[in-house]
Amino acid sequence: MSVSEDRTTTPSVQPAAPASGIANPAPLGLAAFALTTFLLSAANANWMTAATGSAWLGYALAYGGLCQLLAGMWEFRSGNVFGATAFSTYGGFWIGLFLWAQFVAPHAASANAADHDVAWILLAFAIFNTYMLIMSTGVNTAVFMVFLTLEITEIVLFVGNFAVNTTIIHVGGYIGVLTALCAWYTSAAGVSEGVPGRIKLPLGKPLLS
Repeated sequence: MSVSEDRTTTPSVQPAAPASGIANPAPLGLAAFALTTFLLSAANANWMTAATGSAWLGYALAYGGLCQLLAGMWEFRSGNVFGATAFSTYGGFWIGLFLWAQFVAPHAASANAADHDVAWILLAFAIFNTYMLIMSTGVNTAVFMVFLTLEITEIVLFVGNFAVNTTIIHVGGYIGVLTALCAWYTSAAGVSEGVPGRIKLPLGKPLLS
C-alpha cells in the first residue's frame, strides 16, 4: 500500500467549531430590566413626591426597551431560548409602555380609562410571565426569584389598576422594587461569573431539573 493510499484511508480530524465570540448578554438584560422596573416601581410606591414621577419614561425606551431587546437578540444568537424569549418580550413591553404613555394615555377619555388600559396590559404580561415562571424552575434560584416577584408585582398592579385603588398600586410598587433588587442581584452574579477575580455571587441551583 502506498503512502498516498494511507492518506486517503486515514480518518480526517475535524477542526473544533469556533467560539461564537458573544459575551453572556443576560447581565445586561437583567440590569436594564432592573433599573427601569425600579424607577417605575418607585413612582408606583409614591416615593417620587418631589419629582415628576416620569423618570422611568425615557429609560423605558432606551434601557429597559432597546438594551433589553438587544440582549434578547444576542440570546437568540447564543442559542438560549429562555433568555431570548424573556428579554425580547420584556424589551418589547417597555418600548410598548413608552409608546402608550406618550401617544395613547394623553388622549384617554378619563383617568379611569387609562388605568384600565394599564391593567389589561399587565394582565396580558402576567399570563406570559406565568409560564416563564414555571420554566424558570429549570434555570436557577436567582432567575426564579426574579420571575416570582415579577409575577406577584404584575398581579397586584393589574388588580389595583382595575379597581383604581391607589393603596393596592402602592403595594405593587413596593413589590416591584423588590423585583428590581432581585434582577440587579442576578445581573451582578452574572457579571461576577464573566470577570476574573475571587468575587463570585451564587445563582443557586435549579429548583427542578
